[in-house]
Amino acid sequence: MASKPKAKNDSYSRLRTKIQNRTAKVAVIGLGYVGLPLSVELAKAGFDVTGFDVNKKKIKLLNSGKSDIDDIPHHQVKEMVDSGHFKATDDPKRMRDIDTISICVPTPLSKTKDPDVSYILSAVNWVKPYMKKGTLVVLESTTYPGTTEELILTLLQNGKMKVGVDFFLAFSPERVDPGNATYTTHNTPRVVGGITPKCTAIAKVFYEQSIPNIHAVSSTQAAEMVKLLENTFRAVNIGLVNEVALMCDRLNLDVWEVIDAAATKPFGFMKFYPGPGLGGHCIPIDPHYLSWKLKSLNYYARFIEMAGEINSSMPEYVVERINSLLNEKFAKAVNKSNIVVLGVAYKPDIKDVRESPALDVMALLEERGAKVSYNDPFVPSLRLNKSERKSKKLTPALLKKADIVVILTHHSDYDYQWIVDNSRAIFDTRNATRKVRKGRNRIELL
Repeated sequence: MASKPKAKNDSYSRLRTKIQNRTAKVAVIGLGYVGLPLSVELAKAGFDVTGFDVNKKKIKLLNSGKSDIDDIPHHQVKEMVDSGHFKATDDPKRMRDIDTISICVPTPLSKTKDPDVSYILSAVNWVKPYMKKGTLVVLESTTYPGTTEELILTLLQNGKMKVGVDFFLAFSPERVDPGNATYTTHNTPRVVGGITPKCTAIAKVFYEQSIPNIHAVSSTQAAEMVKLLENTFRAVNIGLVNEVALMCDRLNLDVWEVIDAAATKPFGFMKFYPGPGLGGHCIPIDPHYLSWKLKSLNYYARFIEMAGEINSSMPEYVVERINSLLNEKFAKAVNKSNIVVLGVAYKPDIKDVRESPALDVMALLEERGAKVSYNDPFVPSLRLNKSERKSKKLTPALLKKADIVVILTHHSDYDYQWIVDNSRAIFDTRNATRKVRKGRNRIELL
């Protein structure tokens, strides 16, 4: 009589079973704009999630059922805390019982535009002493191709733990678009790539439990490159349209009219708009990861570098335009002019000011002697030139006192007709006033 086949009891099969029946204990390291939305989706799917962060105030806030992320309302945090599916902590010993680890920490650039992977390395070194066999580790932080294999694998693999057998390592780039109500962590397709085929397979199974559309690629390097291509594509095209704006200024053309007309073509054209510069954690930064990596291979990424130069020069261009407008309209210089800035977040309807070009514009104006104040309904205060600034109440008196009002972020809360009616002159870098019918003689567009 033939013997029955033995039930699979290897690390991969055990972990797969745990993930599929939702008994796997999940950890998310870094509870910012990437880690917290991921935690919410995993908790909704029925996993017990332990969120790790070094910020004690954040931990206390989250455990009280409140959110500090624009896209995650308080009630979602409260629901997952009250259900027992989420707990935030800064205690690495809580890693001992964890089955899957998602690393969602910042990856900034140094002052020399070199990748700063110190947060990734700190997270991995935090995990390493407590990681057990059969654990899945996924890096989500944006970084250069090769990081997962060259850095994380080197730290985690040893004589006792072999990747693809005893533990599983993959990369899955975050694709969060803060403020986007249409595409969220849940319905934005996921890309995953593992060190080995089993690593890819188990990472795919993991994400399938909370995200419906998963696309597997052949390696961690391919997955890392996907994210850099996505954001480099945007940075280069924004650089192109910013340069077109400079050209149209010289040609005395309305760049917004030109773009909208070109966009009527149903194929072969994708609409991008110019602005005062690039902001946020991803688009101004991610292309430089790729450029830095290629320099180590003796290749100069010309498009990336050129787009970076154009985009980073836009705040200077905006200040020059403001100077010209003040001179033409009022025979005044920037020096001692009263300038009101509307919107300082890096994009509409969020509170995030990371890498916001508005801060550069304000700083440059102050360097020239301008008296600068700002209003932003999402950013009650900010730090600029080593001093704390507070958002001014938007009143007719504030606008009428200004020599020029500069729209740098086009929040939907603003009543642009009212703003135009109460302002002497407006420099609109976002075409936010496009629907305003009265007062167009007061408005100058980028």
